[in-house]
Amino acid sequence: MKTNINRTILLILVLSMSSLASACQPPSDPRSTLKYGLTLAPSGIDPHLNASAELGIPLSSVYDTLVFLDPASGEFVPGLAERWEISSDGLVYTFYLRKDVRFHDGTPFNAQAVQDNLNYILDPDNHSQKAATMLGPLNQTEILNEHSIAFVLEEPFAPLLDSLSQVYLGMASPKALNQWGTSEYQFHQVGTGPYRFVEYIPNDHITLERNPDYDWGPAIYDSAKASVERIVFYFYEDAASRALALERSEVDIMGEIPPHEADRLASSTDFSLVPVAIPGQPLQYFFNTSVAPTDDLRVRQALLLAVDKESIVLTVFGSHSPIGNSPLSQAGFGMISELPPSSHNPEEARKLLDETGWILEGQDTYRKRNGEPLVIKLIAPPWGSNSEVAQLVKAGWENIGVDVELTIAPGFGVLKEIQSSGDYHAIGINFFGTDPDLLRSFYSSDGFYNWTGFSDAEIDRLLNEAARTTLASDHRGELYNQIVQAITDNVLVLPIRDYVNLIIAHQRVEGLKFSAQGWFPNLIDVQLSSP
Repeated sequence: MKTNINRTILLILVLSMSSLASACQPPSDPRSTLKYGLTLAPSGIDPHLNASAELGIPLSSVYDTLVFLDPASGEFVPGLAERWEISSDGLVYTFYLRKDVRFHDGTPFNAQAVQDNLNYILDPDNHSQKAATMLGPLNQTEILNEHSIAFVLEEPFAPLLDSLSQVYLGMASPKALNQWGTSEYQFHQVGTGPYRFVEYIPNDHITLERNPDYDWGPAIYDSAKASVERIVFYFYEDAASRALALERSEVDIMGEIPPHEADRLASSTDFSLVPVAIPGQPLQYFFNTSVAPTDDLRVRQALLLAVDKESIVLTVFGSHSPIGNSPLSQAGFGMISELPPSSHNPEEARKLLDETGWILEGQDTYRKRNGEPLVIKLIAPPWGSNSEVAQLVKAGWENIGVDVELTIAPGFGVLKEIQSSGDYHAIGINFFGTDPDLLRSFYSSDGFYNWTGFSDAEIDRLLNEAARTTLASDHRGELYNQIVQAITDNVLVLPIRDYVNLIIAHQRVEGLKFSAQGWFPNLIDVQLSSP
């Protein structure tokens, strides 16, 4: 009995001391973890193989690039390459690499690592969706010494430095690429950036941790090392859930907030609104010129005239977004002239359809030609505000007697399947980027994303010349102005609005800035104040 009593007393003492020790422990520092909301759960997050802009939000802090684009000056600055030289004929780019860089797994960064990265991206068996096309006419790489490498091109390629500044061409550990392969690497990513990749649970979260060894950041960063210890990214694909997640403190930062919610939250002392104009393409719908009736220019003109873009933008985006009038947004493309706005003229649209034989008879709701109804299949992606916009586009077309079958694709995979089938008349997709060469993938006859099915030798010539025969920005601007005008004259696309990402941040978030690409935060500079 005495032994049991002694054991009981000892247990009480141990528990008491444990409780006292716990009480004396300082509370977990809320400034050590940043919670960031993502608005899309990509089907894959290896940036070398996948194309989503969303993946760059976390991964641009995991990877460094050979060069960086300074958002203030528009100039390229050193990254993992200390300097570079371009041959007079524009065919050879020689990069001189930093000698003090290691990947997160300890593997040294050198010319062999660069070559291994490019081989991984360009391997046709790996099916790179974006990065491979960004390398243009790259013919081969030549290792000159341990820290010097030459890129040899088949012909000049003006966008190369811009491509090399993007996360899709971020440098990954060759050891990790080889160890995990294309199917598993996305779960075990290894870069050289200010944050280390810790974990990816699909449709749930991505976790990064500060890289304490980081000492080679580019001049565009304000901080030498990251301040926040851990960053956890959560997925909020339902736009209606985002403001609530901020108010419940589930996240500290969230982008693509609906405008009315952004204005409401910004009026609070707890949050700030950070609007960021995104360079690249507007929210848009491509017309399929390979199938009737959108193979007829007059039908495409009628569909364009029937859409009240000003009303759509005001209804869905308020005062936060410029109306889209061009296949390129105005943000980031100073070399390209602004086009005059297209008019909203449903009466003229009706006349054009009458001319093409699509007639509205008697009490019919929809037009017919030779007894066949005028049906337009409209396919919209699920992200952003595409579903709301598509409903308003549908209403505009129905107003002139068009029967619209609207499909909201649940993800990029389904969107691509529909596009591959050719069973559509208008389809929404857009890419973002800081060089107008992105138009080549969409409007050249053999472009990977030529979803219009349009083929024009003159547009092909202009696109190739702008990308590959000159590095002079003035001349490139002249060429792209001609390209944009040709796309507009042929009504290949219905642009709705230039993208402005409405980001809401909790007031405790300090130093939030974004890269030249617009989507990607410089997380190394973010600090968290006490709540």
